[in-house]
Amino acid sequence: MSYALFDDAGKFLAGRVMSESDAALQIELESGRRVKVKVGHVLLRFDAPQPSELLQRARAVAEDIDLDLAWEFAPESEFGFADLAREYFDANAGPVQQAGTLLRLFEAPHYFRRAGKGMFRKAGRETVQAALAAIERKNAVAAQIDVWATELVGGQCAEPIREQLYRILFKPDKNAPEYKAVVQASRQSQRAPLDLLRAAGAVQSAYQFHWRRFLYEQFPRGTALPELPRPALPDDLPVAPVEVFSIDDSSTTEIDDALSVQGLGSGMATFGIHIAAPALVIAPGSPLDQIARERLSTVYMPGHKITMLPDALVEACTLNEGQACPAVSLYVSIDEASLEPTRFETRIERVRVASNLRHDRLDAVVTDAALNGSEVADYPHAAELAFAYRLARALKARRETIRGKPETFNRPDFSFRLQRSGNGEPTGDEAVDIEPRRRGAPLDLIVAEAMILANSHWGGWLAQHHVPAIYRSQASLAPGVKVRMGIKPAPHAGMGVSQYSWATSPLRRYVDLVNQWQIVACVRHGKTAALAAPFKPRDVTLLSIISSFDATYGAYNEFQQNIERYWTLRWLQQNQLSELDADVLREGLVRAETLPLVFRAVGCENLPRGTRVRVALKAIDPMTLEVHAALITRFDDAAAPPQVAETDDDDATTPVSLHLAIDVTDAAATPDAQTAPSVTVASATD
Repeated sequence: MSYALFDDAGKFLAGRVMSESDAALQIELESGRRVKVKVGHVLLRFDAPQPSELLQRARAVAEDIDLDLAWEFAPESEFGFADLAREYFDANAGPVQQAGTLLRLFEAPHYFRRAGKGMFRKAGRETVQAALAAIERKNAVAAQIDVWATELVGGQCAEPIREQLYRILFKPDKNAPEYKAVVQASRQSQRAPLDLLRAAGAVQSAYQFHWRRFLYEQFPRGTALPELPRPALPDDLPVAPVEVFSIDDSSTTEIDDALSVQGLGSGMATFGIHIAAPALVIAPGSPLDQIARERLSTVYMPGHKITMLPDALVEACTLNEGQACPAVSLYVSIDEASLEPTRFETRIERVRVASNLRHDRLDAVVTDAALNGSEVADYPHAAELAFAYRLARALKARRETIRGKPETFNRPDFSFRLQRSGNGEPTGDEAVDIEPRRRGAPLDLIVAEAMILANSHWGGWLAQHHVPAIYRSQASLAPGVKVRMGIKPAPHAGMGVSQYSWATSPLRRYVDLVNQWQIVACVRHGKTAALAAPFKPRDVTLLSIISSFDATYGAYNEFQQNIERYWTLRWLQQNQLSELDADVLREGLVRAETLPLVFRAVGCENLPRGTRVRVALKAIDPMTLEVHAALITRFDDAAAPPQVAETDDDDATTPVSLHLAIDVTDAAATPDAQTAPSVTVASATD
């Protein structure tokens, strides 16, 4: 009976020859399956032993073949495996020895290069030595991976893995031994990678984990800026005959905007909106511009921030109390009776900053009643603020008419205060105070409407001068219609304006700085501004800026939400709260009534939106930002579904995850850190 050994796409099979022709053989395998094999693929014919026995014995023979000795016996020219078998064993080497030689040669490409079906050529001595060294290194790495994986399973983390922690978890090199060790240990222990690394001591602080991960992803070269001298300010600007005041939080150092009111009681008041003017100091393409364009925005977080611009420039340009500061000012003539804007004028000038008002200190006294005159107004700029408040309400009402629905702010904003000394980075262990603050409070409304007025007017003014700018638009208020950025003016349905640019925070956002350059060109060059502006019509650079800004600003906002969520969970632990009252949102999501916290609560999946509930906090994990909660009771006085204002901010109620890039195929070892972000929301415009 005749048998044959053949090559089936790099896999060696053997079986009984049933029939053959000049071109092919019909071979029956041990399984009973019959295959058609081309004559050229048949490598060995034999009569004994049985095919399965031949392969079994051949593998044993292959393991005993000394590759160095076989390489020495091999001829310099091309040769067949059967020829080498007769050289290595003896002239009577049979089918088992020949098949064993074939298997050994095929598995050692670093010694023998394949030259065709069953044919080989031995590699050069230097090639063999280099290949053996590489194999030795590979084996050493594999052994190191085994050691590291064993240590991780045992609760210890090797320093190389600790140093590569964030790369392993979020941007891994899947060929790196550190990554492979974590994957191997995760599979062996049946634990999620992050859980495994925490247990091994690689992650000791939840706060540092979130902070260092953000720095790794967004600031891989660190946050330090080059030491630059305080920039020289233009000394030829006229000083405006007006005193201005700003309204910000006490922690604000980048004071971008201020207000002024002139001519009260004359029938035609002048409302001034004054914006800090770094565009007068930073030249497009300069080193300062490169810094700003790389960072694109200031990063905010409780107790700390990473500024877009160097401190020296911020200090030179910020609208600090008691200084005469360069500004781009928009003066709006307002009919005091109708509160209708009748005339707009933009100037480049210096303005005297009389006061830096702080809303966290004044919100309690600058109330509707005080501004309307029914209570004594005992605070600076009372008359100007009263007029600005009347104007803000009128501007808001006009926008709501265009929007087709009112803006309502049923959710409060929240302020985070860390109890610590010094101005360095927080450690994450500080006590935190969280204070609610009503959105749409009088001072908030004054600033918001003033900035909307300026951004809307300047967007249209730039378009009239045929000067390109960066705009934000929203086609409609229909669900799912997002705010877009582009270079052409278009209506912003959420704001209720014909066009909307960002130009009122040039110390904090690069887009605003770009638009301020364009505004300055319009002031200085008038009808020829399109030729003199830094960015010309159809300039693709603006599209590049928009793309970079969208991605970076989104990452910054996500980090701010996550780090605020960390401090919220820290507050819960600090105050040892085990229960919370909340409102049901959807699909088991609930929002805490007195905290910026959205999370899932078991038992709330089928409750109507707006249902008031009390939930038990079962577990809190600041590392994954998870809150595990369960329904305790449903209150009978279920509230109506909360109304959310369609502003320029997205509704932050969609759950987010701690996305790990590490790939662990075993489902039992794959992390599942489904969480929801906090709902801290900034002003609609600034």
